[in-house]
Amino acid sequence: MTTSPPRTEHTPDRVPAADAQHADEGAGTAYSARHAEIYDHIHAARGRDWDAEADAVARLVFERRPGARSVLDVACGTGAHLRRLREHFPVAEGLELSGTMREIAAARLPGSTVHRGDMRDFDLGAEYDAVLCMCFSMGYMASTVELAAAARSLARALAPGGVVVAEPWWFPEQFLDGFVTGSVAESDGLVVSRVSRSVREGRRSLMTVRYTVADRAGLRAFTELETYSLFTHEEYTAAFTAAGLDTTYLPGPPNGRGLYVGVRT
Repeated sequence: MTTSPPRTEHTPDRVPAADAQHADEGAGTAYSARHAEIYDHIHAARGRDWDAEADAVARLVFERRPGARSVLDVACGTGAHLRRLREHFPVAEGLELSGTMREIAAARLPGSTVHRGDMRDFDLGAEYDAVLCMCFSMGYMASTVELAAAARSLARALAPGGVVVAEPWWFPEQFLDGFVTGSVAESDGLVVSRVSRSVREGRRSLMTVRYTVADRAGLRAFTELETYSLFTHEEYTAAFTAAGLDTTYLPGPPNGRGLYVGVRT
């Protein structure tokens, strides 16, 4: 069963992407150290409730697989969701491509394994009751071929009857070309401003994000260009179906883009 997605206001809220470009401080990489250092600070100030999101996802899993005991959080970032997921699942592990993000997650989650891996081709040789891919990370796939590869990887990591929960990027009909937004995050000794502008280029959205960071060490600024594919609802569904997942689309929460929930058949 699928439900057509609603049109919602475009409010981008996660920055790292596979082809980020940086200025002002020299060449950088996606999930760079300078961005990783402020990532949690920005989202905390913007009211992101990681625990509530993790609780809601856990409920979706248990509704479809009562007694689930293991979860793998793919593209887990700094481990904000995973920290809460450990309260729901005796085995809670992460997978992250970025070295900096992975180090932060590992430090935050002593005793939990955070694997290095790419969602397009990872194979940990293990099966989990639940596999998650949140924060619209599948939108970073550059083509439907990569999207299908990512869906296969998620499904391959599932035990029979296991559950995938994945958050998409905006669908083409939802995306607002030229959307701009900004915010300022303040805490003791640290102020970060973030402004962004998103435009459409064919089947992609390009988000230019400008950060200014002020702390006791000084003032610095950098810019990142984030690229996301505007996959259709049908393309996501086709990728999950081809991977052997019986998938339902749930519109709305947690961040306006909805969730795909699939069970390995």
